[in-house]
Amino acid sequence: MRTANVARAVAPLLGVILVTAGPGQSRAPVLQAQASTQGQWRTVANQSPINPVHVALLHNGQVLIVAGSGNVPAETNYQAAVWDPHSELFSTQPLGWDMFCNGMVVLHDGRAFVNGGNLQYDPFYGERRNAVFDPATGLFTDVETMARGRWYPTVTTLGDGRVMTFSGLLDTGGTNTTVEFYRVGSGWSQPYPAGWTPPLYPRMHLSTDGRVFYAGSTRSSRFFNPSTNTWTSIIATTNYSGNRNYGTSVLLPLMPANGYRPNVMIFGGGNPATATTEIIDLAATTKQWRYGPAMSQPRIQMNATILPNGRILATGGSLNNEDALTASLNADLYDPVTNAFSSAGQNAYARLYHSSALLLPDATVLVAGGNPERGNYEKRMEIYSPAYLFDLNGAPAVRPTISGLTPETVDYGVPFQVQTPDGGDIASVVLIRPGATTHSINMEQRLVGLAYTAGSGSLTVTAPPNGNIAPPGYYMLFVLNSAGVPSVARFVRLAPSASNQAPVAVITSPASNVVVNPGGVVAFAGSGDDTDGSVSTYAWSFPGGSPGSSTQANPGNVTYSTPGSYTASLTVTDDKGLASEAAARTVTVSNFSISAAPSSQAVLPGASANFVATLTPAAGFTGAVDFTVTGLPSGMTVAFNPASLTGSGTTTLSVTTSAAVAAGTYTLTIRGTSGPVTRTVNVTMVVGADFTLTVTPSSRTISRGSSTTCTVTVAAGSGLSGAVSLSLGGLPSRVTASFQPSSITGSGTSVLTLSTARNVKKGTSTLTVTGTGDGRVHSANVTLIIR
Repeated sequence: MRTANVARAVAPLLGVILVTAGPGQSRAPVLQAQASTQGQWRTVANQSPINPVHVALLHNGQVLIVAGSGNVPAETNYQAAVWDPHSELFSTQPLGWDMFCNGMVVLHDGRAFVNGGNLQYDPFYGERRNAVFDPATGLFTDVETMARGRWYPTVTTLGDGRVMTFSGLLDTGGTNTTVEFYRVGSGWSQPYPAGWTPPLYPRMHLSTDGRVFYAGSTRSSRFFNPSTNTWTSIIATTNYSGNRNYGTSVLLPLMPANGYRPNVMIFGGGNPATATTEIIDLAATTKQWRYGPAMSQPRIQMNATILPNGRILATGGSLNNEDALTASLNADLYDPVTNAFSSAGQNAYARLYHSSALLLPDATVLVAGGNPERGNYEKRMEIYSPAYLFDLNGAPAVRPTISGLTPETVDYGVPFQVQTPDGGDIASVVLIRPGATTHSINMEQRLVGLAYTAGSGSLTVTAPPNGNIAPPGYYMLFVLNSAGVPSVARFVRLAPSASNQAPVAVITSPASNVVVNPGGVVAFAGSGDDTDGSVSTYAWSFPGGSPGSSTQANPGNVTYSTPGSYTASLTVTDDKGLASEAAARTVTVSNFSISAAPSSQAVLPGASANFVATLTPAAGFTGAVDFTVTGLPSGMTVAFNPASLTGSGTTTLSVTTSAAVAAGTYTLTIRGTSGPVTRTVNVTMVVGADFTLTVTPSSRTISRGSSTTCTVTVAAGSGLSGAVSLSLGGLPSRVTASFQPSSITGSGTSVLTLSTARNVKKGTSTLTVTGTGDGRVHSANVTLIIR
């Protein structure tokens, strides 16, 4: 059995003489570049009647063009058109709403799917509406609406035939950061938040493992898993330091010889633009962007088109955005085998914003559009005929032919017949998904090589193994001969397996949602059921847990350390690659807090103070919390009673100071720890700079006209720096008092003398001795009895 390869025709390099013209103007060559080495460009006779903002190739070989308002804010006659490459004639029709700046793919049943569009200009808001265009009737029909609007979205066909939409501006402005899925016959899924903000028209590619790869235009790359509806973190970063805005990206040819190993290539972008390219191997263990060869010119607003021989045609763009004076008119041809560019000649007209490029069934490329300013677009279209369509003399090459396909709708992995009289000379058989291009992004194109055997008058070709390699829908089938010349394509449809029922994922443990304390363990186990096949893979996701994922049916214990609510999910995939809906359990990791009162205490060295710490549970917390203190100075000790609490309660913190504790203000941190979680609260201890004041005796009795004394004692704590001044309050009339001395520095005593007049009134009085120093005030009472 042969497998598809890229056949190469070897030709000598022939001389080129060109007469050039300014950007945006046509050329009248004296002697055009030899067609056998660079191909040939021509201008289509009829001009596009509407702005070709969006173009898609249909399975009848015609091209759908959607302009909507065509970048004209006042335009309400929204338009679409169909172009026939054979007659080169257009037919236009009105649209019921503005499909300007939508996302477009072709569904597996052959209808073009228009996702979102323009709700208003300046500022732009996105449409919630969607429509399909049926080539059989030539009519647009609205289908189910999305949850929110999208303007500048990217749509990607998945391996099971669903369409994924991402990004775009909302119907109220701002970027739509959710993913939604559209399935023919059932409509839209719920939105799934991404958790990050993508650029508008992000570059997305379905990889061969079923995940969707985000390639830019920002520097960071990620995967989205449609089975779990989750994004990875950043897996790779581009080498080019700038944003590759309005560059492009291509999933390089998928070939059976290397197991359909997926590689993505990004081209140009930025303003001013770069000519650089980069390539990433999506199957590598460590994903890393590496520089590819440079294009011949920098390009922003460019396009890249896969040809049947596996080469990539890079066209259009400019050095400066929307600037025809710096238009990139060179066409470059990238060869993935040699990792090098060669010239594909030059096109005639500047292809800038809103330009497009499409591979046609006859293996030529349509290049159209260019709309650098509102109200003015490039109406002239061009056709590029690659060098493989010419012999060494520049004459049309003899092409292999396909006389029939049996059947024309095929299932994955099964053989089908390609009738051709050239079977013995066929070197390659490939499928190319028809393109759908807008804003420098082809949302559909991919080339898949096919294995085949040659027989008498026919080839027995094996269809791709699954939808992740070639999503269901219509493809152009090309056969290429030993000289690398392709046939005219025949359309073949890869059918989704309608009989295949999705498997069902079941979580058997835990049996219901659970609550655990921090550091708690949850045992997970599950199973899958598939009524029409078998379960082939398991995919567990454990956000907040360790481990974070598993591919085992029964992954066992998962540890949850951080308080919060987490959704653990299980998705199973059957033997035909169809994934189940996710089964889920909610794991709540409980929480707690601690508080303390009072917030501050003051003591002298050698004294003690108490605080009360309170444990408050949250979200069902029942764990044990151990208490400790940090921030203790030398000479200070603490003890908790009790040392731990379970669930809730209070504990007393006793703080004891020695006489050697330096005076000062100390912040003590009370720590409550349960497993991996610690909560804290701070209290303040003020030590030292204080004093005590006493009066002895505390009571004196005297007669009228006599005197008596008391001793006032000040005991200074460590660090008291100033004198303590004494004063007396409550003195009755005709009684005098004096302190000797009137202030005390450090520790010491003062004699309080009380004298009464002869005519003083008899009675009992309470006198208050007050000491004031270093911002501290203390008092003591003495009773005076006059007889």
